[in-house]
Amino acid sequence: MGSYVPSTADERKEMLNAIGLASMEDLFSDVPSNVKLEDLDLPSGKSELTVASEMEELADKNVVFKSIFRGAGAYNHYIPAIVKSVTSKEEFVTAYTPYQAEVSQGILQSIFEYQTMICELTGMDVSNASVYDGASAAAEAVAMCRDRKRTKAVISATTHPQVIETVKTYCMGAGTECIIVPAKDGKTDMDALGTLLEDKSVACFYVQQPNFYGQMEECEELGQLVHDNGAKFIMGCNPIALAVMKTPKECGADIAVGEGQPLGMPMAFGGPYLGYMAASKALMRKLPGRIVGQTEDVHGQRAFVLTLQAREQHIRREKASSNICSNQALCALTASAYMTAMGKTGMEDAATQCHSKACYLAGELTKIEGIDLVYTGEYFHEFVTTCPGNPDQLLKALEKEGILGGYPIEQGILWCTTEKNTKAQIDALVEAVRRAVACN
Repeated sequence: MGSYVPSTADERKEMLNAIGLASMEDLFSDVPSNVKLEDLDLPSGKSELTVASEMEELADKNVVFKSIFRGAGAYNHYIPAIVKSVTSKEEFVTAYTPYQAEVSQGILQSIFEYQTMICELTGMDVSNASVYDGASAAAEAVAMCRDRKRTKAVISATTHPQVIETVKTYCMGAGTECIIVPAKDGKTDMDALGTLLEDKSVACFYVQQPNFYGQMEECEELGQLVHDNGAKFIMGCNPIALAVMKTPKECGADIAVGEGQPLGMPMAFGGPYLGYMAASKALMRKLPGRIVGQTEDVHGQRAFVLTLQAREQHIRREKASSNICSNQALCALTASAYMTAMGKTGMEDAATQCHSKACYLAGELTKIEGIDLVYTGEYFHEFVTTCPGNPDQLLKALEKEGILGGYPIEQGILWCTTEKNTKAQIDALVEAVRRAVACN
């Protein structure tokens, strides 16, 4: 510890003297000896060149696929070079939660611009400064809807399984009953939902759009049904799909949430990611975390302030229904840089390519005997097919050819395309699948 801290031996001695101690051992004297590691037996230090070489050798063990057809929550989108150029600037990388907020005008402006773009993307009235990921955003949205009389949450079975588990965990801690409405033909069972909503203690209904199976839900009808029964309607949306589909606002959503990873963040072994949250004006004061607003300083110049942070753990702690006390500021900045670089037409083009390439892939795969679409409804860029034989064997055969295939699920294989998948890659995948199926 002592040698790691960037201070000299004399400086450490001076600090120890100031608190009446003679050594570093005295500083930790209250720690029981049975929990101390007296001899760590660490290897001797190495040069930067040697360490870099060893790390490169370790990195070479990673399998990096040039052709990826798997999504299921994390997507391989193109990221313009300017995104990393902006977000790697030292003043952004080193910044954290601005507790003396108004001093951090650059960070506040970046969050304000992020909130503005999320509102434009979702059509909602207000956005917070972001949360940890899409799953925690869904769980926080459910918490926003709970009140004294309405203490139950309903979530569609077509939602990503990890999101369902996260919502259940949050609900358990808050004493909220979480009910799963079944799926029918790859979409939410409307009749089953209607029956559940007859219970006037239901606070909200959450649906994913597109859903986990890639299917497009009938969100306008779902929203109307939910509101007719006095509950709140929450939509979890893919932000790239929002460039071409109806906004949550147009579908009647009270809250829009989702995983922001597609907005300029690499898949990166699962994180860090970004959970976006937006809501109607009526629910603004229930949004967790922070909201940054625009104002004028004493000179009449444009300035930014923390407009709302009423539910953080250090404020009205005993009354808070959320423990969110931070935000993914650097990830939110990344999303802002990505949306700015892409622009409206760029995002529309990316979304259009995602969809058209998925349609082409589905059409080619289903020409192979034994492979059929499991669901016939409309989809965005993911779809499920049957798989003759063992899906794991098929996917391993693809891996040997440098292709990361779809995600194996109970119904078959969940395939995904993005704008990065070329026609040549798709054709190569189809041929590889055809060979693998023939071998089985």
